[in-house]
Amino acid sequence: MNDTQSLALTKQLIARPSVTPDDQNCQQILAERLQKIGFTVEQMNFGDTKNIWARRGTASPVVCFAGHTDVVPPGPSEKWDSPPFEPTERDGRLYGRGAADMKTSIACFVTACERFVAANPGHTGSIALLITSDEEGDAHDGTTKVVDALKARGELIDYCIVGEPTAVETLGDTVKNGRRGSLSGNLTVKGKQGHIAYPHLALNPIHTFSPALAELTAAEWDKGNAYFPPTGFQISNINGGTGATNVIPGTLNVKFNFRFSTESTDIGLKQRVHDILDNHGISYDLEWSCSGQPFLTEAGRLTDIAREAVAKVCGIQTELSTSGGTSDGRFIKAIAAELIELGPSNASIHQINENVLLSDIPKLSAIYEEMLKALL
Repeated sequence: MNDTQSLALTKQLIARPSVTPDDQNCQQILAERLQKIGFTVEQMNFGDTKNIWARRGTASPVVCFAGHTDVVPPGPSEKWDSPPFEPTERDGRLYGRGAADMKTSIACFVTACERFVAANPGHTGSIALLITSDEEGDAHDGTTKVVDALKARGELIDYCIVGEPTAVETLGDTVKNGRRGSLSGNLTVKGKQGHIAYPHLALNPIHTFSPALAELTAAEWDKGNAYFPPTGFQISNINGGTGATNVIPGTLNVKFNFRFSTESTDIGLKQRVHDILDNHGISYDLEWSCSGQPFLTEAGRLTDIAREAVAKVCGIQTELSTSGGTSDGRFIKAIAAELIELGPSNASIHQINENVLLSDIPKLSAIYEEMLKALL
């Protein structure tokens, strides 16, 4: 494919060390190119986070590309085979922090729009881009705030394509049409510290919690559905004791997480955990944190068009998946009728020597362009 623009823009973005939430003027680069093809670009900054909402057109349907300019820290630069913020071509790949997650996708958004608008200057509907610099960080002042602002003024999205890296082995082999929710608990089980030789004068929280732990880990929280696996419960940390071998600890701290499907709710999961703990007569404190609700786009127009675009450009069949962690799609789905995630390979994301195949860059831009043609 003869597409030098997508590679050039990807390199330009990678060269900016935009470690979250520092955008390093990446969004300015995007805004200037979008304005040249008729987009109105609105800066929607909150705190230290820069966001842009760019839109061309005022009518429906609204097709939105969404992504983030921020990247995770590169780690020790000396462990990279080339400097992390010097985009480097080597062995058929482009190396640099953010190459896969997700500056290639953002560059391809823009170049797809440029070609589509050049060929269809009077296109129907609207094209939009929602870009944040706070996806890899706390995600408090990024997409979630922009979505709140758009919702408040009644600005909705019909179709949203998030550029998260989704390919497992080959570009286009996987499209995410949903994500599981994430609910974390920080549990403190209360006991009474004492000498290990006099257990009748103490209360060991590890012992009192053990039967509840067995029930929590054995419980079936839901059966999942056609799109989601069953909700899973996992403990990430357990800590108790003073380090001495002759002291019964006074407290036990347990950190755990649910990755839950649309078959469960955070409210229902919380209640079941409290019921189990209460039924075992445990004295405890429990703090909850829900970082994302599950969302789902059932197979329909957007997923069909994505599959058709991948088949045309890559010559393969794509699979729908809801696996993986959370993304900003959890916020955008509140104003988007249909939402998917489609981007490059996720094999090297957040790693030393993060990279994408050079041959995938023009293909990804072409996929996005084909989707625009079909949706508008």
